Amino acid sequence: MNKTKVIISACLLGEYCRYDGKTKQLSQVVEAFKEYEIIPFCPEAPLFGTPRQKINVMQVNGQKRIITDETNEDVTRKLQNEIEAFINRFPHAKTIVLKSKSPSCGLGTTPIFNERKEVITLGDGLAATILKKKFPHAKIVDELNF
Repeated sequence: MNKTKVIISACLLGEYCRYDGKTKQLSQVVEAFKEYEIIPFCPEAPLFGTPRQKINVMQVNGQKRIITDETNEDVTRKLQNEIEAFINRFPHAKTIVLKSKSPSCGLGTTPIFNERKEVITLGDGLAATILKKKFPHAKIVDELNF
């Protein structure tokens, strides 16, 4: 019998994939979805390694861009491609649980910076934005309100 698929941010599952080399394991998330087929998701680690320099969502010329913190490299396209490739491999999720405040996965909790690196608002991370478009009928939440 096929289990219902759930995509969960890998750091919430205990994977050491965050920029600082740490995890944000949350056993309540794992327990809540133990009857599901869990698909770990981290678009940053495969591209940039772990640990890695931090990335931020920045408002540049009216557009949200993903910029590395130390080198100021625009990695938006690389990250978009990684997210799209993941979605192509796992197109049938019914639920998605993302990590709050993440530049990739945050749902309305991600700091959006201006070009002077000042927080101007909170919004969605790049993966959250894309996942909401690609999975319009899925339940998409973060670990704060799953």
